[in-house]
Amino acid sequence: MHKGAKIAIGVVAAAVVGAAGLGAYNLVDAVAGDGSTGAHGEPAPLRTGPPTAGEIKKTAHDFLAAWESGDTAKAAGLTDNSGAASAALSGYREAAHVEKVSLKPGTPQGAKVPFSVSAEVSYGSQRSTWTYDSSLDVVRGRSTGAALVDWQPAVVHPQLGRGETLRTTAGAPPQVDALDRNGAKLDAKDYPSLASVLPQLRKRFGEKAGGAPGVEVQAVPEGAAGGAADGAGAAAPKTLHVVSKGKPAQLKTTLDAGVQRAAEAAVNLRDDASVVALKASTGEILAVANSKKTEFNTALMGQTAPGSTMKIITSAMLLEAGKASPGKPLPCPKYATYGMRFHNVEESENPGATFAQDFAASCNTAFISLAGQVGDGALAAEARDVFGLGLEWKTGVATFDGSVPAESGAGKAAAMIGQGKVQMSALNVASMAATVRAGSFHQPYVVDPSLDGRELTRAPRALPGGVAEQLRGMMHLTATAGTGARAMSGLGPDTGAKTGSAEVDGQPKPNGWFTAYRGDVAAAAVVPQGGHGGDSAGPIVASVLRAS
Repeated sequence: MHKGAKIAIGVVAAAVVGAAGLGAYNLVDAVAGDGSTGAHGEPAPLRTGPPTAGEIKKTAHDFLAAWESGDTAKAAGLTDNSGAASAALSGYREAAHVEKVSLKPGTPQGAKVPFSVSAEVSYGSQRSTWTYDSSLDVVRGRSTGAALVDWQPAVVHPQLGRGETLRTTAGAPPQVDALDRNGAKLDAKDYPSLASVLPQLRKRFGEKAGGAPGVEVQAVPEGAAGGAADGAGAAAPKTLHVVSKGKPAQLKTTLDAGVQRAAEAAVNLRDDASVVALKASTGEILAVANSKKTEFNTALMGQTAPGSTMKIITSAMLLEAGKASPGKPLPCPKYATYGMRFHNVEESENPGATFAQDFAASCNTAFISLAGQVGDGALAAEARDVFGLGLEWKTGVATFDGSVPAESGAGKAAAMIGQGKVQMSALNVASMAATVRAGSFHQPYVVDPSLDGRELTRAPRALPGGVAEQLRGMMHLTATAGTGARAMSGLGPDTGAKTGSAEVDGQPKPNGWFTAYRGDVAAAAVVPQGGHGGDSAGPIVASVLRAS
């Protein structure tokens, strides 16, 4: 391919004729049009008036022949703005990827000469013939009288305007038909909560799934580098020619259309709710749904205090450290103080409770009473090293991966019951329950990592077998005789649950949380300002588990 003059970022600006005096004109315009001199060696008088028919025909012919042959310098020298013409014609070869061009002049219409263009565009493995008609005007140079092409961007292509560049580039990522785990097509029209997920899948996996983006020749406005309008309001590029239409891809996901449908229906019963379901033994995400259909996917990206669902991790820490055991007495007083005064929901109490009963009744004060027996960084370490929270999850879409910072004093106590600076999404909380059910952390994901070779995040260690068994027993007690019993009724013997109510400053009612598992499926939901999690978020999780 002919190599023209290189320009910044591979895109050449289509030139705009200057209007500031003689500086805007070609050096050719500084000598006599035919280089002749008078009889006594004096320069011949400058030609004036419109170019003659012969001059028009010859100038157009010479210009088009030079352009066609790839002699950019010669072609530009036959215009009244050689700098701009040289940049545009070089860009025609380089940025527009025109490998070969054939130019056929038509019959002049006064000073205007129409011509046809047949350009061979080559971009990677894609090739195409681009045909169109254009025209040029021949004018007389003001300083020399020479016949020259009146340079305008439209000479290169009639739709190329002032301040625009020509560029051939791969267009938008290929179209993707997202399929569920069983091959059913997933469409945002049927599953509106996926409207923010499917475009991410298209962008990240379209080509890896066998698709190919279309290739286009575009007219790109200044300020729209990269092929898209910029924040300053530049217009979007316009397509002048399609080199290839691209190839759509089929992308299999871990989602389950039936579970997704149930999740959509469940959250739609609330003004604001989010739910996630996943397979505990693998981390495969089965459903993601939000009642608010916005670009921000709260189920995956939300960052709010998880309330007493955090007691799953706190209990794992206490059990591992030997500070508690399910059958060991641990009173549940109305109040407990550790840096500040804490209370239970409705200031309930149970002086004769065991640790398992504290968990099932979601007693805050019982957990707070043990805050002084664990190190300041113990809870954060348990969340990270066993439950994988705060590590970099590679799910295939954008997610928030949880945050449990190490704290001391009242902050540590608050974190033990899911308040303070602890932040979670519904995805994080569903993963907590899944980790208990499976006995170890399995990083959630929505596209199999074998497609793009990414490595799923692993937690440094699993739950000790005895601790996992104790936690499952405590969660089962919650699902059958504790705060989760009403929501989990009728879901069978292999179940476990944990409720949560997270107080938020300025809110009249706490956020309602609920997480549970049934067999190998775990789910979690949050209802902002929902109040008690068993009443607000519980039915959502139960509906999803019934569908799984």
